[in-house]
Amino acid sequence: MKINTLLLAVAMLLLGACTKLQPGQVKVDGGIIQGTLTEDMAIYKGIPFAAPPVGNLRWKAPQPVEKWEGVKQTSEYAPAPMQGGNPASGKSEDCLYLNVWSPAKAANEKLPVLVWIYGGGFSFGSTSDPVHNGENLARKGVVVVSVAYRVGQIGFLAHPELSAENPNNVSGNYGLLDMIAGLQWVQNNIKAFGGDPGKVTIFGESAGGIAVSMLCASPLARGLFHGAISQSGGSFGPTRPTTYPGENMKTLEQAEQDGVEYAKSFGVSSIEKLREVDAENLIPRGWTMPGGWPIVDGHVIPDDQFTLYKNGNYNDVPVLIGYNSDEGLSFPSGRTSEEYIAYLNERFGPYADKLLAAYPLTDNVVARSARNLMRDAAFGWPTWSWARLQTQTGHSPVYLYYFDQHPQYPENSPQADHGTPHGVDVAYVFMNLDKKNPRFTPADFEISEIMGTYWINFAKYGNPNGENVSQWPVFTNNNPQVMYLKAQPQIGPVPDEASLKVMDAYFEWRRTPDGKEWGNKN
Repeated sequence: MKINTLLLAVAMLLLGACTKLQPGQVKVDGGIIQGTLTEDMAIYKGIPFAAPPVGNLRWKAPQPVEKWEGVKQTSEYAPAPMQGGNPASGKSEDCLYLNVWSPAKAANEKLPVLVWIYGGGFSFGSTSDPVHNGENLARKGVVVVSVAYRVGQIGFLAHPELSAENPNNVSGNYGLLDMIAGLQWVQNNIKAFGGDPGKVTIFGESAGGIAVSMLCASPLARGLFHGAISQSGGSFGPTRPTTYPGENMKTLEQAEQDGVEYAKSFGVSSIEKLREVDAENLIPRGWTMPGGWPIVDGHVIPDDQFTLYKNGNYNDVPVLIGYNSDEGLSFPSGRTSEEYIAYLNERFGPYADKLLAAYPLTDNVVARSARNLMRDAAFGWPTWSWARLQTQTGHSPVYLYYFDQHPQYPENSPQADHGTPHGVDVAYVFMNLDKKNPRFTPADFEISEIMGTYWINFAKYGNPNGENVSQWPVFTNNNPQVMYLKAQPQIGPVPDEASLKVMDAYFEWRRTPDGKEWGNKN
């Protein structure tokens, strides 16, 4: 008996020795991973957080990660989701992986966590873009995570057959469910990396910023994060069968009808057959083929987000939100005066003349006023509405910014009179500006450092303020102050507020019975 007890004890010791983690190894859902250690950082790339969404799992919610034997090496980015173009890490339907940068020296440090959601119009994007490298942010004392999600029709196809096989009778929004699964993984595993699951901030730009606002509105994401940063995001426009920047949302029924036509284009008679189509054939080529976009499905996104916020039905967390000064440069609304006016009439109908007066036509249709209309329709009005609604119905603080820093262009170049285009802010926030680019001046690197500090402070405290940065006041409807992020950051009023109020009147009309009827026909 004593001998058997001794043998058992020895066996237990040997088992413990066999499972002892080596430097850079972490136990996560699925098994043990091995990361890369530097002097001040532990880096893990390509960690699976869900089962590969392939075969019968195409167009289904993400499933639990599959367990593996031994130690999985996580030193390289996993392939990006299927999309047009050629991402740096390649692309594959097997794409549900995330990355972690941690400066923690021990697992009990409880550092704040920043979770990045990339942009790309919900049809493109990857975590492997060098601009999204999280090392410089992590060095400021946070754990940085970047999460992949399905894009295009693979990520967002709605179809009656898919709704019928779903227990909630909905379809589409798989990409959003991927993000939620990634956030659930963070809650379950981030302690092992020295992170605090009770202090998670999500942040994203463009489609990623729009996704952040959707996660703030989704009951399925409740409790998975404690702060939100949206760069050029927000989704507060009403549903409409014909979509435009700022009015991108469709109802489940509208999206299902689109899905039926999409399936017909492949000459198949069922979703079962469509699942057999090679993924390469399902992705958009540029924007010539239907891409993907989230929808109001009544489940992931219960309702029009403006209505949800107006009624106080959202995840009430501190938010830091804003947009760039020349977003419209990336979304032209016509090359000639005639094209611009035609666009206004087609999109805004009865409000075209009022908006033309608010954003007047000049000799050059790409002049600032015309670009500002696109900026405000797609980003300015949604962000401003988010700030006003949360201030009105919520309890958590709102911090609003306007980014107006950009590289210097030659004096006579076409870009010389431009503001800050769409997407330029990402490299500034990640503090990954190209030091070899001669157009970046010391002022660019200075504001990049300031923005990184604001973002990190927000992740740490739910408040961007701290040492060595200008005081950033809370936005309120009684005192709507905005932080102008440029060479010398300063506080100012809401940009072009008079024009925004005209845009606001249009969206208010769109929610009336007459406006809804018009929108459903156009």
